[in-house]
Amino acid sequence: MSTRYEQMADALAQHIDQGVFEAGERLPGVRKLAQQFGVSVSTAVQAQQVLESRGYIEARPRSGFFVRVQSWQTPSPPLLPKPSKRPTIITGQNLAMKLSQVTHQTGIVQLGAAVPNAQFLPTRAVNQSFIKVAKQYPQCDARYMFPPGSLELRRQISRRMTYAGCQIAPDELVITSGCQEALMLCLRAVSKPGDIVAIESPSFYGLLQVIESLGLKALEIPTDPQSGISLSALQLAIEQWPLKACIVVSNFSNPLGHCLSDESKKQLVQLLSKHTIPLIEDDVYGDLAFDQSRPLAAKHYDNYGDVLYCASFSKTISPGLRVGWIAPGRFQEQIEYQKYISSLASPGLPQLALADFLSRGGYDKHLRQVRQRYAQLVQQFSRAIIEFFPEGTRLTQPAGGFVLWVELPGECDSVVLYQQAMEHGVSIAPGIIFSAKQKYRNFIRLNCAQPWNRDTELAVLLLGKLANKLAK
Repeated sequence: MSTRYEQMADALAQHIDQGVFEAGERLPGVRKLAQQFGVSVSTAVQAQQVLESRGYIEARPRSGFFVRVQSWQTPSPPLLPKPSKRPTIITGQNLAMKLSQVTHQTGIVQLGAAVPNAQFLPTRAVNQSFIKVAKQYPQCDARYMFPPGSLELRRQISRRMTYAGCQIAPDELVITSGCQEALMLCLRAVSKPGDIVAIESPSFYGLLQVIESLGLKALEIPTDPQSGISLSALQLAIEQWPLKACIVVSNFSNPLGHCLSDESKKQLVQLLSKHTIPLIEDDVYGDLAFDQSRPLAAKHYDNYGDVLYCASFSKTISPGLRVGWIAPGRFQEQIEYQKYISSLASPGLPQLALADFLSRGGYDKHLRQVRQRYAQLVQQFSRAIIEFFPEGTRLTQPAGGFVLWVELPGECDSVVLYQQAMEHGVSIAPGIIFSAKQKYRNFIRLNCAQPWNRDTELAVLLLGKLANKLAK
């Protein structure tokens, strides 16, 4: 949870973004600000220091703080190369695993793996739930919690699914060990080695690893950074290839950050259902809309049980608990069986702890706070990228989640940039790991769910310097 002075800084930053305080205008004195926000003078001073570190204001000797003149311009969206029109066997995902392993290292500015910083997670409240359920269920770890998983948790998830426009009964849910396992179980239920599955391009590297491990072939479908997967291209792919499934991140996709419109979701479900092709929907970022409105899931338009809906609490509550779920529609029996033969069951205590945490309320308040924080952080990162990175850099403007997809000038090799940045203690995600054909060599993805402090700002500045050298 953010401190009082951070909340005040956030509010002032919003005023500046909205034009309440214009560029070059002097901010009210510290005592007046303290009175206006109902805080101490020291808190107001700290808030000013935060705004100065973020680049919103600047101090002028004996004159106070003034709104900094920003060289901000709306960034241009990336121009994505056309993906291959043929299915591809995925190889070479070792770099993606190294990227995940880096998160365990201390002294690294973690802008690579899409893992939220601990300060943006309700860790204390979750720990309290663990203590409570450990006393309440002392024998929990002495038994398996076989599929479909904890009834208490499934009831809580069922209630939350209504926010996504889905009326899903607890018995229609299967608990998994995170969304990664959910995707794997879905693909195992609807395909076999050698089959072809359609994916977005670029696509989350974790999905590519799953496809590779199952011996499947990926057919990359052109995906627009603003509107999402091309339905016309998907239609052509269906006519040309025997697709066994289509996998889409419907809301605030990783890495592009787009959110499919309701009409596109409806057309996507109808198109695939017409050809009896299952849709595997990954909605792990759905709760993180910047405007506080939870978008509908594509599952909302599923009339025949053709959509296998996957999600988890890894991006909002805790990545370490590894708790996700599937609403598998007509594939319920296959999913439960696949879960059973792959791992028998997911750990019971984390399921019960999350059920308790959700039942006590507070999750929606947490979401409101973290959504606002991520919106501000994405904007701060965007401003810094426009200021420090080479001319011609383009980036996405997501409406939710916390990742940015950045296109560097063509001369910039993101793998070289990744290696050079790691030598200076900064982790990024190079673009090639988001493609089955290892495209996007001059693209990077940045994780913005990190506190904007001096270390983070210096890391972005460093990336800009390195990218400028590569662009020459």
